[in-house]
Amino acid sequence: MEASQNITRKSASNLALAFVLLPKPKRDAMCALYALCREVDDVADEDTAPVADRQARLTAWREDIRRACSGGTPQMPVNREFQPAILAHQLPFALFDELIKGVEMDLTTTRYQTAAELELYCYRVASVVGLLSIEIFGYRDPRCRDYAVHLGQALQLTNILRDVRADAERGRIYLPLEDLARHGVTPEEILRFEYSPRFRALAESVGARARGFYQKARETLPVGERRSMVAAELMGSVYWRLLRKLERRHFDVLGPQPTRLGKAQKLYLIARAGVRTAAGLLTPSYGTP
Repeated sequence: MEASQNITRKSASNLALAFVLLPKPKRDAMCALYALCREVDDVADEDTAPVADRQARLTAWREDIRRACSGGTPQMPVNREFQPAILAHQLPFALFDELIKGVEMDLTTTRYQTAAELELYCYRVASVVGLLSIEIFGYRDPRCRDYAVHLGQALQLTNILRDVRADAERGRIYLPLEDLARHGVTPEEILRFEYSPRFRALAESVGARARGFYQKARETLPVGERRSMVAAELMGSVYWRLLRKLERRHFDVLGPQPTRLGKAQKLYLIARAGVRTAAGLLTPSYGTP
C-alpha cells in the first residue's frame, strides 16, 4: 500500500482523517480509494496541460480501473494496490465510471447554470465516493445508499463554499448562475474577489442547501447502521463544523486566507467520535438546527 499511503499522507485531507477509526483492512482499502480519487482529480486540475492530454490520461485511468474491476492486471500502482479490495467488496465499475465522468466535467465546465446541474456534478465527485465507501464499511440496510448520496452532496457543497476564491483564481465558479442572478451577483464580481452583502446572501442560500442535505443524511441513516458508518459520520461531523464556521464568518470566503478547521479541532472530533462510538452514543452530530 506504499503508493496509496504516500498520496494520502501528503494530502492532509479532512476526508482521510476518518480512516483512523477503521480496522486495518478497511483502512487500507479506504486509503487506496482516496488515493485513486486524488490521482484522477489531480489530472483534471493540471491546468498547464492541454485538455486533450488530460482527457487521454483520464481515459487511461478509466480503462485501468476497468481492468482492476474485471480481474485483469491494472498498470497504475494505486489500482494494483486497490484491486484486492475492489474484488473483495465487489465494487462496481459503473460507480468508478461515474466518478471519472465527474472529474471530466472539470476539463471543460467552468460554470453551472442551475442547482440541478451542480447536483449532478456533486453526485459524481462526492456521492459516488460515498457509495463506494459504504461498500467497504459494510452495511445491511439499503437505505445506507440514500444516506451516502445525501452526505456526499452536503460535503461537496461545503467544499465549494470554502473554496470559492481558490476556484475563482482558476476561472471556475461552482455556485449556480441562477443563484447569482437571483441575488444580483455577477460572475465578474466573484472573479475579482468582491465580497458584498449580496454575495453573503448568495452564499447563505447555498449554505442552506448544504444544511438540507446534512439533515437528509441525518434522517436517512438507519439506527442499526450507525456503528458501521462511524467513519462517514466523522466526515459529516468535520465538514458540518466547517460549514458552521463559514456561517459564523458570514461566508467571507473571497479573501486570501481560506477557512479551515485547526488541527486541535480535528483531533477533538476524532477523539469524540471514538468515545461516542465506544459508549454507544451514535446519534449523528450534524444537521441540527
